[in-house]
Amino acid sequence: MQLTIDHETVYRYDATVSHSTQYLRLTPPQSSHQRIISWQLELPVAASESTDAYGNILHVLTLDTPHSEIRLRAHGVVETSDDWAAEAEMLPPPVFLRGSTLTEPDDAIRALAASHAAAIAADAEAGLAALMQAVADAMPYTSGVTAAETTAAQALALGAGVCQDHSHVFIAACRSLGLPARYVSGYLLSDRDTHVASHAWAEVHANGRWLGFDISNRMRPDRHHLKLAVGLDYTDASPVRGVRRGGGSEALQAHARVTEADQQ
Repeated sequence: MQLTIDHETVYRYDATVSHSTQYLRLTPPQSSHQRIISWQLELPVAASESTDAYGNILHVLTLDTPHSEIRLRAHGVVETSDDWAAEAEMLPPPVFLRGSTLTEPDDAIRALAASHAAAIAADAEAGLAALMQAVADAMPYTSGVTAAETTAAQALALGAGVCQDHSHVFIAACRSLGLPARYVSGYLLSDRDTHVASHAWAEVHANGRWLGFDISNRMRPDRHHLKLAVGLDYTDASPVRGVRRGGGSEALQAHARVTEADQQ
């Protein structure tokens, strides 16, 4: 299948920004699952390209002249398949046993994980799929009730959240059982308006390979998913993060549109 992606992010400020740096993980990697046919970043100025500590393609955009708006656009066409075969990894799986502020388990998360430990030990894929369903049941998908800084423990206690929160809780539960787990940012082709096309899911290292779990959609990632970046949590893998001097308050508008190329 060929997916066409158009992702625009616009920051507007109520005062002049004297300097800003944006860290962009907006370029998908090549893999057995996804072949890049075309991809382009449209940015205010040229950005430097490198690879971050997790192997993600990273662009660093620096604006050192006064500005009150930043407009970023990523778009292209990617051919996807259901082949999620092992990819070249920069880091060994145990790195993803490390905790983070957003994925620190509390007693409730540990209890949720423990209730599925025996099933996971007997059959990792089936047990993890059951844990995915349990997280989704405990936290119905609800927009606007959490924020980027909401932790896994807070989201589970709230009993609601979005794909970021679902992934954080699932990751925290898996790590509490000694399973390496990581956050994945990307895109999803979906005919449902409730889940934004810019998406997130989790991967767990079990049975000698990384297994994906899209908790919000109660499914394993397939050809409708396009991977951008991985990390310990949202902070490491978010498509856009930045720092600035000045600017006052900030207004953010972001929209990602994913369509099937032959249906445009």
